Amino acid sequence: MENKIETFHFKTNINCGGCIAAVKPFLDNAVGLSQWEVDVQNKDKILTVASKGITKEQVIATIEKAGYKIELLNE
Repeated sequence: MENKIETFHFKTNINCGGCIAAVKPFLDNAVGLSQWEVDVQNKDKILTVASKGITKEQVIATIEKAGYKIELLNE
């Protein structure tokens, strides 16, 4: 059975290219994360994550470990 890809959205304080570069190694090395992007043009700096097994809680812990604020947006 193939893993279903889920999409999660988070409000963050990742607000520029430098911030994205700082979190990139954390997110790129996270197990179960298929794809991610940050919309820095959105006032809420939305992080969108395509999950292949990583949980919302693990994404939050990963971003907090990188030194940024994050909260789950209700879908």
